[in-house]
Amino acid sequence: MTRRIRWARAAALIALLGGALAVPAAPAAAAPPAIRIESVSSDTVKSGEPVRVRFRATNNERGAARVFVAVSGGLRCTDGCAAVRDLGPGRSETFKATVVAPQVRAGEETGLNLAVSVRVGVQTAFDHKQILVRGGDTPSSAVSRVSGRVRDAAGKAVRNADVTVRDSAGHSYRTTSGKDGKFSVRSSDSRPIAAGLITVGAGKDGYRTARATVQATAGGTATVRLVLAAVAVPSKTPPTPTAVTSSPEVAEEPAAQESPAEATPPASTATGGDEGGSVLPYTILGVLLVAAGVGALVLMLIRRRKSADEPDTLVEPVGGGMADAPTAVLHTVPPYGGTGRR
Repeated sequence: MTRRIRWARAAALIALLGGALAVPAAPAAAAPPAIRIESVSSDTVKSGEPVRVRFRATNNERGAARVFVAVSGGLRCTDGCAAVRDLGPGRSETFKATVVAPQVRAGEETGLNLAVSVRVGVQTAFDHKQILVRGGDTPSSAVSRVSGRVRDAAGKAVRNADVTVRDSAGHSYRTTSGKDGKFSVRSSDSRPIAAGLITVGAGKDGYRTARATVQATAGGTATVRLVLAAVAVPSKTPPTPTAVTSSPEVAEEPAAQESPAEATPPASTATGGDEGGSVLPYTILGVLLVAAGVGALVLMLIRRRKSADEPDTLVEPVGGGMADAPTAVLHTVPPYGGTGRR
């Protein structure tokens, strides 16, 4: 009898202990974690690349509670960094966030711990995810980027300006400024921008070319600001109508003034021709007069010589012959210049 009582007491004690251990274990095994990262877009990213995170928060309290979630760690959160929800007992909700990897030197990499936390009532839970961030593709001896802005003397942005970047190794890179005057040239594996003195020049039609030299370090960014001074642009339109269209004789006047010596000879030639034309008739007239005088003198001499050689002749009277006339009248041809009577 005594032995049975002892066995009964031992069995009850074992049962009591087993029940005590089993009761709290069942809910703990069944309850989901308060916070859990479900997925990330990538666990290995480059400097500056975004990472999208999806996580789930659960209210494990017996009653409704307000749930606070937050994203932290070495990555910069840009969206969904914090949220507040009212959840009933055993209810869950999914959240999304976006983080950005920090800058890491080219050729290096670092691991960062992406942390997501949730607070339900007075209790806080965490979940973590390791993200590996690698440096950019640029070599450690190259400049990450050369950027800047092109403006005119009034401070206005100059768009579509031709920009040339020349690094310390003599390599040239070309680009064009945007509508806000900004430009940017990035290094790459195939075309790295060597560190050191970097010369940046900008030019555009109607402006004077501007240049600037800056010191750039490996893995860093060089910033340059250029100011273009405007120059006078040759006019593409014809001269003013007053000078050309309305008064064509004005446009012809310079041609006459350019060679005054050429205009003078024709005038002199014309004058000389007039004088020759006026003198020639008088010369011919004088020659004719002299010839006429000489001819008259010769004619007089001939007639005198002829008169001296010829005898006197009788001339019949009119109306009859010599027999009918009682008397004959003797006509003597006097020599040239005589009276005719002896």
